[in-house]
Amino acid sequence: MGLQHVLVMYAGAVAVPLIIGRALRLPPEQVALLVNADLFACGVVTLIQSLGIGPFGIRLPVMMGVTFAAVGPMLAMAGNPELGLLGIFGACIGAGIFTMLVAPFVSRLLPLFPPIVTGSVILMIGISLMRVGVNWAAGAPVATIPGYGDPLHLGVALAVLVLILLITKYAAGFFANIAVLIGIVAGCGLAYALGKMGFAKVASAPWVGLIMPFQFGMPKFDLVAIVTMSVVMIVVMIESAGMFLALGEMTGKEVSQADMTRGLRTDGLGTLIGGIFNTFPYTSFSQNVGLVGVTGVRSRWVTVCGGVIMLAMGLVPKLGALMESVPVFVLGGAGIVMFGMVAATGIRILAGVDYQVNRNNLFIVAISVGFGMIPLVAPQFFKQLPHALAPILESGILLTAISAVVLNLFFNGMVSAAQARANALAAATKAEH
Repeated sequence: MGLQHVLVMYAGAVAVPLIIGRALRLPPEQVALLVNADLFACGVVTLIQSLGIGPFGIRLPVMMGVTFAAVGPMLAMAGNPELGLLGIFGACIGAGIFTMLVAPFVSRLLPLFPPIVTGSVILMIGISLMRVGVNWAAGAPVATIPGYGDPLHLGVALAVLVLILLITKYAAGFFANIAVLIGIVAGCGLAYALGKMGFAKVASAPWVGLIMPFQFGMPKFDLVAIVTMSVVMIVVMIESAGMFLALGEMTGKEVSQADMTRGLRTDGLGTLIGGIFNTFPYTSFSQNVGLVGVTGVRSRWVTVCGGVIMLAMGLVPKLGALMESVPVFVLGGAGIVMFGMVAATGIRILAGVDYQVNRNNLFIVAISVGFGMIPLVAPQFFKQLPHALAPILESGILLTAISAVVLNLFFNGMVSAAQARANALAAATKAEH
């Protein structure tokens, strides 16, 4: 049962270190290290969240993984030579501490994030990530690299995409849940048959390797980067709160204020651990919450076992080398599905918003998404503004979040805490399915 949870989340768990590592053009062995560090931290934070240690852990069947919400800001930081990977780690450490401090007060923030806001933000996360998936399908992170758009790359990406769709339509249960992973494995087999994938790096990688703190060097602490990541973590906490409420409903356990605080505090602790152990911000994975509903297995000891498996996988460098060896065009077919599903989740949440009685909600979505599109369609739009603001202004996700919160307050004001809690539960219920 624990392995099933691991397989469901594996493709999503390793996607973020691959995105960041390749955006920074790190050597293959360093990208592999990022993957292993991610798996190791996934296991550690999952154990803390499910098992519970003192004031940390909601003690529900939760699997923790790197959040896609932070990818946009991290890519902006990666593009800043003054920050780079060490700046990302510093921002994670600062944001992790911030999250642990504000976790007890997050219920007061819920009224700022009704479905109109969370739906807009999640939609923009998917749209922003889709650019990565499309470039992967073309065979390279940017169009200037030779081989970009090679018909062979496009064909393999399309084959992976079609296989995922076929499995999703005709398979059931467990196999339907790991359709993306099966698609990636099949795509690797095809790429190997075409001579586009080799395993020399996997063969040379050791079987066992420890993940040590600060293996890339001491983090850089930049105030604007930390504030940016902290804003992301507020959005992550709101999403996590909904997931915890949904899990409480599934397992028959009432999630008290103390439970919620322990769970959200662990989001912060996980992000702090991520910055220390060479990886990124953590949150509960919605697909695993959905798996609890599908299987009906509500024991937290299942996800404790899953955490042990993830931790062990992180100590096997050959696995990191294997994931780094996967051609980007194979990941492209799967990335279009994964990132598109993020956007579709945002659309589903927005579908529950009232637009007929309250036409102002149309303006909130339109303008918020419009603001979020600025860095995607006009990268030089803010070039005359102070460079220190780049991590904020170059993130469509943060621009959408800020504008959606402000516009919602302007048009609709604050909702009650009880209504905010109900909204979070409804949004999470949509997301998990």
